[in-house]
Amino acid sequence: MTEPTELRRTVETYWASAEARDWDTFASTLAEDVVYDLPQTRERISGRERYVRFNREYPGDWHLRIERIVADPGSGQAVSWTHFTVGLEEMYAVNLFTADAAGRIATITDFWPEPYEPPTGREHLVERY
Repeated sequence: MTEPTELRRTVETYWASAEARDWDTFASTLAEDVVYDLPQTRERISGRERYVRFNREYPGDWHLRIERIVADPGSGQAVSWTHFTVGLEEMYAVNLFTADAAGRIATITDFWPEPYEPPTGREHLVERY
């Protein structure tokens, strides 16, 4: 099983190489049979070559910043919270990772929550930021 610090480093390398558009290094973090899921749009990409191509061809001048990475001891799983910009648009994503026995990323599940205004009636309990 992959150690949490190893998986954390793999996820850090994954994101740093994506931001740098270093697709060879990005690919090296992935298992050959990696599976990428987007539950909100019900899309799946299977295989390293197709997933790297998906990222390489993603439209726009996008950039990312890691907000947080947490690796779960002994499970081979990690979660990252990331901030993306595409031009003037800003968005956050929650990314779930599972490693294979060799420490490469075997599965990725991305959630892209849309911001929304809170319901009325709780203004006295919350602080907006």
